[in-house]
Order: sequence, then structure tokens, then C-alpha cells
Amino acid sequence: MRTSTRTLLAAALVLGVAAGPALTPAFAAPRPAAAARASTPDLSAVIAGLPRADATAALVRVGGTDGSWQGGSGVHDLETNAPADPAARFRAGSVTKIFTAATVLQLATEGRIDLDRTARSYLPELIPGRYATVTVRQLLNHTHGIPAAELAVGDTVEEWYAHRFDAHSPEAMVRAATAKPREFRPGTRQHYLNIGYTIAALIVEQVTGDSYEHQVERRILRPLGLRDTYLPGGAAELVGPYNHGYQTMRLDDGTTGPRDVSVWGTSDAWAAGDLVSTTADLERFVRELFAGRVVRGPLLEEMFTLPKVSDLTSGDPAAYSVGLSMKRLGGREVWGKTGGRWGYNTAVASTRDGSRTLVYSVNATDAKGQDMNRTALGLMVAAYGLPD
Repeated sequence: MRTSTRTLLAAALVLGVAAGPALTPAFAAPRPAAAARASTPDLSAVIAGLPRADATAALVRVGGTDGSWQGGSGVHDLETNAPADPAARFRAGSVTKIFTAATVLQLATEGRIDLDRTARSYLPELIPGRYATVTVRQLLNHTHGIPAAELAVGDTVEEWYAHRFDAHSPEAMVRAATAKPREFRPGTRQHYLNIGYTIAALIVEQVTGDSYEHQVERRILRPLGLRDTYLPGGAAELVGPYNHGYQTMRLDDGTTGPRDVSVWGTSDAWAAGDLVSTTADLERFVRELFAGRVVRGPLLEEMFTLPKVSDLTSGDPAAYSVGLSMKRLGGREVWGKTGGRWGYNTAVASTRDGSRTLVYSVNATDAKGQDMNRTALGLMVAAYGLPD
């Protein structure tokens, strides 16, 4: 991990300590058997004093055999300053990829999708010959070499905001991406992008004759009782209670400040990033996933296997598996996924043995920025420790 990131993580440890009291959290002390192994992380200090310049609200859950904690801070919206709703829904961004990957792996377990078969064999009219060798597994672990679609909406948050209701079909995004030369020979590098998951979801639809959204619902959401989780299919409005998301940008009067970005279309992300959920639902999902009750059998190991290639940009060893990513924090492997939509940052994480899970939603005013949100950084460090 680069020194600049390490410095940011270290700084995040002290965020909020002197900022004032948090909303009253629900708290369960560590179980006696776990008390000697790990103390409950001081997460309340990290989220104290919201709203701040970097975030207007945060909801957090820590679970596992080491102990449990849940809490929240901040406001429902900046107009009323009402307390943040602890059961609120939020945009989970790229956490969606775990649900997509799990759906593909279930179909693979059933013999309906072959991870070693090419994407073109499933979608011959959509995937051109230059990408004829890309496999389904390579789509899911980001080693496919297909570039991003690069939607022509602009480079700044203000330009994206002006196009927030634009509709983008997944087929059009795939055509735009595959019309360009490949970034590398499939299977030789890793480049984290959304496009592989867009193609994977289209394969789900092809082999099932059903919508991607309905397949995720019947295979994951309904069996696990995730009643507050849904896939909006590109809809801009959030359904149900939610804490408003804000993004710092240039306002109509020429000043810079937070703008409410809660209503924003998600068709540009689709199966790679449009999930809406709650911390309670995501905590249940990650617990069941790691316990082998979502993807059953040997194919679960695909989610905990990093390809033996280097990252295209940094040259570091690959950090992404099928659906998840891995970091070494506090002396142990932590597997999970972060996600960002305008106004919202989300993460789910767990040690492989389930001893400590973390789920958070931070209503970040700098979501989708180059650096990780400071409050989100503080939560990850408080839960697991600094990177090795």
C-alpha cells in the first residue's frame, strides 16, 4: 500500500475524537470468550460530530465472534437537521458486484454457466471477435482486458449532475467498450472496471430467460429475507426511508457547497453498482455469504482466490477476486467490497472466519473522489487496524 494511503489511514484514527457526541448507539459488549482476544473498536469516536465537511451521516455495524457494535450519527437532511434514520436505505454502489458474482456462481454450480467458457459463446451478437477468448471468470475477476465504456457525459461532478437522468442500456455500454482495442491480453493483468459485470449480468439474462434483477431477488434477496434491499433498474428515486446524500460541487449561485444528490439515475452502473440496501441487510448477507450459505460448494473459493497477475495501473499484485477484494489489515486478511455512488460510500468486510464483520454507509460529500472518504477510512481502521 502506498505511503500516502498509509498516512491517510493513520490520520483517520483520530477523526471525530474531539468533534462532539454521536447519536446514542446500540451496543453489545464483546462476548466473554472473545474479550481477551479483541476489544470493541472505538467506532463511535470516528462518527462523532456529524455532519462535517466530508460527511452528513454514517450508519455502522460490527459483528462476529469478537463482539458486536452498531451506531449512527449525523442528520437525515441538511434542511431539517433531523437525526439520521438508523434503518435508512442507501445506494451501495459497487457492493452490487458481490450479488452479481454470487448469482453467476450459483448458476455455475447448477451447470448453467461455465466459468471457463467464453463470454462470446453466450452473447455472440454482442461480443466482437477481438474479445473472443475472454472467459466468464475473467469478466468477474477483472482480468478480461475490456476497457471502460466511457459514457460521454463529462469529466466533472457538475457535468455528471446535469446528466443524472440519462438512460444507458447495458447493451449500448458493452458495444461502446468492445469497439475499442483491448487493454491487455485476457488473463495477463487486472484492471478493476464495471464493464465485466455488465456483461456477466447479460449472460445471466441469456441463460435464464429472465431479468437480472429478478434472478438476484429470487436467489439471494428473498431466501435471506433481505426485505429492504432492491435493484432499482436505473430508477432515480430511492424507495422507502433514506438519509439524504450530498455532494460538494459548484452551486447555481457560483459558490461551492453541498447539493442534494439523493435522486440520481443508476443505469450507468446497473449490475456493477445500482444496489440499494441497509446496514442490517448487508450484515446478514455478508455473514451468510462467508458461511457458505449463498454460494454453496467448492465454487465459493472463487470469491477468495486472487488471480496471479499484476494490476495494470500500479503493478501491485492483483487485489480483486470474483466479487470481492482483499486487504491485509491489523495482521489479518480482510475480504470485502467498497462502493460509491454520488453522495454515498458503502463497505462490507469480514475476516474469512467471520470473527469480525463490518458494514457501513457514509453519506459522503466527496463520494467517487480519488481518495477514500476520511470518515470511511476511519471506520475501516478502527474496525481492523492499519494495513500491514
